[in-house]
Amino acid sequence: MDLATAIGLLLAFGCLVLSVCMEGGNLAAFVNVPAAVLVFGGTIGATIICFPLSKILKLPAIARNAFLNRELNRAQMIDTMVGFAQKARREGLLVLEDDAARVDHALLRMGVELAVDGTPQERVRDILTIEIDAMHERHRQGEELFATMGAVSPKLGVIGTLIGVIHMLGAQTDPKQMGPALASAFIATLYGVAFANLVALPIAAKLRARGEEEAMFHQMILEGLMAIQSGDNPRAVEMKMRAFLSPEQKMATRAREA
Repeated sequence: MDLATAIGLLLAFGCLVLSVCMEGGNLAAFVNVPAAVLVFGGTIGATIICFPLSKILKLPAIARNAFLNRELNRAQMIDTMVGFAQKARREGLLVLEDDAARVDHALLRMGVELAVDGTPQERVRDILTIEIDAMHERHRQGEELFATMGAVSPKLGVIGTLIGVIHMLGAQTDPKQMGPALASAFIATLYGVAFANLVALPIAAKLRARGEEEAMFHQMILEGLMAIQSGDNPRAVEMKMRAFLSPEQKMATRAREA
């Protein structure tokens, strides 16, 4: 589980509740069922209009990805690829056939199988690039879904506030009651803005970051496979793949080797 996402959500909502309490407000005064129905129900409805129903049904699974910490161990992948390069250089690419069957990572397994089958290098690059682009597009669609919810919910909050103000002006005859009624009308705006900036947009940003990280990881695998298929020596394969490591990861790798 990605603790950063869970801690961030708890901290954000905790600060929101704490600020209300510090202002001396009554939490019960911030509960408005009609406003919640409009903002949250309307946000879901508007999102359904924007995306195919098949994508909407995957919403829980997409949201779950923001809370799951997929371990993309680049250093370990480099070690695996260097091992493949050493075997291929000594005995040829065909020796990797058994290793391909034991590989857990789908893209690496596909690439090794294509190379072992004698697929030309450029064809292997094209196939794997298409696969990487398709995976990245799936991540992008999940990000867009939450970004759309983050864009819609504040506007629905404003609509809810306008409805409340119209109802207040049409029904109130005592000017002294207009203050509480106006405050209640603005709860819809609070719901919309809070949902957008504390939930939808942060999750969209997390999904975007995850997608970019995974795309970089897959690109690293692709370049390593191309180097192995070209017959590069294991040291050259390692150097090419290390280019995808962050400075901190490079330092950790050097420390481990030392």
